[in-house]
Amino acid sequence: MWESKINVNAVCEIRGRSTVYLGAGAIRKIGDICSVLKKTRQVSRVLVITGKNSYIKSGAWSYVARAFEVNGFDYTMYSEITPNPTVDQVDEATDLARLYGAQAIVAIGGGSPIDAAKCVAVLKEYPVRNARELFENQFSPNKAIPLVAINLTHGTGTEADRFAVVSIPEKETKPVFACDCIYPLYSIDDPALMTSLSPEQTAYVSIDALNHAIEASTTVTATPFSILLAKETIRLVAQYLPVALSNPQDLTARYYLLYASLIAGISFDNGLLHYTHALEHPLSAVRPEISHGLGLAMILPAVIKQIYPASKHILADLLSPILCGLKGESNEADIVYEGLKKWLFEMGVKPGLGSIGFALTDIEKLTNLAFNTPSLKMLLDLGPIEATHASVSNIYMDSF
Repeated sequence: MWESKINVNAVCEIRGRSTVYLGAGAIRKIGDICSVLKKTRQVSRVLVITGKNSYIKSGAWSYVARAFEVNGFDYTMYSEITPNPTVDQVDEATDLARLYGAQAIVAIGGGSPIDAAKCVAVLKEYPVRNARELFENQFSPNKAIPLVAINLTHGTGTEADRFAVVSIPEKETKPVFACDCIYPLYSIDDPALMTSLSPEQTAYVSIDALNHAIEASTTVTATPFSILLAKETIRLVAQYLPVALSNPQDLTARYYLLYASLIAGISFDNGLLHYTHALEHPLSAVRPEISHGLGLAMILPAVIKQIYPASKHILADLLSPILCGLKGESNEADIVYEGLKKWLFEMGVKPGLGSIGFALTDIEKLTNLAFNTPSLKMLLDLGPIEATHASVSNIYMDSF
């Protein structure tokens, strides 16, 4: 195929609302980015938002620290972001940004640090507001300080979209915030920073991208563009995820999984999302230790089983790299359900919500959270079939 002719070491620009530098060695662009921020926005004080270890383990920090030194940037760091970050972490980081007088933010990590950084970039411009107010829609922001995202996983696409997800622990909710002002100004997608991802991380983040593609192509707001990007996403994940799992150091596999994640993010930035994300968020809100991608994998086959008759022609085409011979007929729903479960198992996902600590008695609570969490009902309304308590409960039931 044509992708074998691409030089993965040639760094290219992907332009949308964010300028993304994609390619092995793209991390070196951080020096140019800092220079531009200094010259055009007079930035000299930066807050770094990251997790505890990945910014060092990946090798990204040595390049960032050097770029700060060369450009005369002062910086401080908030490194307490966890998977499924909370509003309290966002508020702590925001307090630090305000106290320090940060003029820009550099996020280093996967979806969690980048999403948290998006929120801090907004709240820095609204001194009397906090993260709970942001995620409970108590005000409508329209400005943020500049954000640079250095991405360390190939799954979320958040480095090129207008969405952020943060949990509110006391309510066991995980709402979505969306705003045009939170697109990162610049992003770095360097596959060489991702070769240390574990097999589980590799699979889970790639399945996140796969879900973005499936949902963005089957919403009521899907477009030819979102479907086109979705189709390529699924082809690339199907081809290169097994390669990355067998050889984590394969830069070509990491490159195309990263590219797939990026275009899946752009796909759902255009086509939006529906059932799978709306039903996963309650899972990782109630149990924050669950990887978002793993939660998605648990419920994806059951979601496809429900929506296949309404989206059969699109899904038969999109899923052909994973499930051969689909004809786009309504009676294929069970075949797709079983086939996806088999493929996910081959990718290392142990099936069943029971395997990650849920019981059948949790279904009612999860269903209520899907309908009552701010923003999730909106996602359900975008699905290709009407969302009812019965249909959502059935998806959870079929996922055990």
